Amino acid sequence: MMYIGTDYKERVYAGVLGKIIGVYLGRSFESQSHQSITTNFGEIYYYVNEKLNKPLIVPDDDISGTFTFIRALKDYDNGHKVSAKQIGKCWLNYLIEGRTIIWWGGLGISTEHTAYMRLKNHIDAPRSGSIELNGKQVAEQIGAQIFIDSWAMVAPGDPEFAADLAKRAASVSHDGEAIFAAQMMAAMEAQAFIEFESKKLISVGMSLIPKDSTIYKMIYDLLDWHTHHADWRKARELLANQYGYDKYGGGCHIVPNHGLIILGLLYGNDDFQKTLMIVNTSGWDTDCNSGNVGCLMGIKNGLSGIEAGPDWRGPVSDRLYLPSADGGGTITDAVAEAYQIVNIGRSLADLEPLVPKEGARFHFELPGSVQGFMPENSIECRGAVSIDNIAGHSIKGTRCLAIRYNHLSQGRIARIATATFIPPEAIDIDAGNYKLQASPTLYHGQTVRARLAADDANTEPVSCRLFIRTYGPEDKLVISHSAQVIYSPGMSQDLIWEIPASSCDPIEEVGIEICGERGAGGSAYLDYLTWTGAPNISLGRPRHNGTKWHRAWVNGLDNYFDPWFLDDYRLVKNQGLGLLIQGTREWTDYWFRAEITPHIVKEAGIGVHVQGMKRYYALMLCFNKMARLIKVRDSNQKVLATKDFIWDFDQTYTLEIVVKAQQIFAFIDNQEIFVIQDSVSPLASGGVALICNEGSISANAVTVRPAIRSDPPDL
Repeated sequence: MMYIGTDYKERVYAGVLGKIIGVYLGRSFESQSHQSITTNFGEIYYYVNEKLNKPLIVPDDDISGTFTFIRALKDYDNGHKVSAKQIGKCWLNYLIEGRTIIWWGGLGISTEHTAYMRLKNHIDAPRSGSIELNGKQVAEQIGAQIFIDSWAMVAPGDPEFAADLAKRAASVSHDGEAIFAAQMMAAMEAQAFIEFESKKLISVGMSLIPKDSTIYKMIYDLLDWHTHHADWRKARELLANQYGYDKYGGGCHIVPNHGLIILGLLYGNDDFQKTLMIVNTSGWDTDCNSGNVGCLMGIKNGLSGIEAGPDWRGPVSDRLYLPSADGGGTITDAVAEAYQIVNIGRSLADLEPLVPKEGARFHFELPGSVQGFMPENSIECRGAVSIDNIAGHSIKGTRCLAIRYNHLSQGRIARIATATFIPPEAIDIDAGNYKLQASPTLYHGQTVRARLAADDANTEPVSCRLFIRTYGPEDKLVISHSAQVIYSPGMSQDLIWEIPASSCDPIEEVGIEICGERGAGGSAYLDYLTWTGAPNISLGRPRHNGTKWHRAWVNGLDNYFDPWFLDDYRLVKNQGLGLLIQGTREWTDYWFRAEITPHIVKEAGIGVHVQGMKRYYALMLCFNKMARLIKVRDSNQKVLATKDFIWDFDQTYTLEIVVKAQQIFAFIDNQEIFVIQDSVSPLASGGVALICNEGSISANAVTVRPAIRSDPPDL
């Protein structure tokens, strides 16, 4: 029986924070030996990334897989009976081969890559991850456990259900001992919502896996060693001698690494910092083990447990990246992902979703949350502002973000902002063997709204306004502002800004700016910040020499941008169908237009309400001299309408789609050719795509603008 207590959302949030803190902590020295770690760092009590000149916030498969694959539940209507086959379909939708989420180490080397190749070749889960097909060594690597935390957090207090979900999710890519470890981890995490003693959690997990499994026997041995040896180092030595890497093949076997998780729980004295120290100092797959343990400890001990030691949360500021084919979800934060999980869990328990502050993107309703907002560290802002999450000062909720400013004057201002696209420090991060794939979350033409209040005790009025930064000439960030509003002490008012329509310069951040006179100091309270509407933007090559406009597209092709071509886009897909995707899941009613020139290609077209590689509507010029309007939903392609249309290579055609509610209007060369109403499981929202099936096409004059729901198409 699931337990949805009043603290459910905070415990999930603590679990999400624990996961990302653990991964960020362990990633810098991943795969180093215990001896190497102790020689170079001593015991790992805090982040060491700066000692290695590495960034803290990075895209990581441990995080991406954990918070992406759980979307299978939402995509399949939050059903209790979601199958391994359906979860495998989720993989095919969100993964882009060689570019997102998993380690693309090769067939027979990377377990997840091997499973993806099986799925791609129409071998459904669970066979895609089976020992029968992939061999015992490949199937029993660590990945099943890495990705399992979110499946536990949607089953609070129900370890049996969590273990069952874990088996289905894990079997997409793994088998054997890897599944038992995933079930063990998920059961402990689910039970951690209602049980706080580590040994009892271990006992619950052991009751749900086979007693003749290696995982069970190893845990039994660890419990015995814990009884006889007070020093975790001695127990780790015994673990390495009996269950170490030398006993198992492959790159990163589950058995030794699961052993370190149990070791940390037994010797960590229920302390977040000490448990992470043991797991990370012990070596092997540090970020994976640390992430799993961090999540469990976060759930079990809550936010107060994370905050009992050093400042883990400040450097992270809730930030994380989830690169996938749904690029509008890449730039996200721990609060947003926690609420995604909470609302899946609530749906499974037949409860209504939680929608803080009427669905505001940034609402700060969880204690300590900042949702990626940070004070600007420029010369004119440094030291002039700090932020803090506090109770009160909210008209739609219970908490807000307090902005504390001091000594403002000419040349000294206060700015805070949060990322809406890849920040400069992350542009060139190499996430193993791929770069960060993302679309902006905020676009020109959308309306930003923020509720801001000035403290009663402020002694001076201040001027406040919204601002954005976009990537412009030479890829430098260019700032733009809304109109100023003067806030007298005690004043509360919305800041509203429709960002002017623009070319394709991606918006990198959005924030609040406060200016004052004569050394003004005081507090302002940000209740929420959000935006609505479809964009009004041209997505072609800019007149300046900036390059980040093409990074805003999520690349599901072999190639899509060659600067020596005169066209804005040159798409190439050597085999099969590829998509070039931009936009977010929040886009609903809009108009999409592109000038498409087919070269040597089987099919060419444009897509709307795109939700990944396998979910979209598309207007296609087909190889048999036909035009088709299709709906793709996982492995199913449904032809909604067909019409004869003679087209030729190297000729340009203007393709347009208008989506309004469940209606789809399709045009070629300004002539309406299809009007469809899709009322059966419609794709209600999503981004846009340029589509190329086996060959190459060019694209120009790519634009997106709002479509007014009550009006007919106005082209």
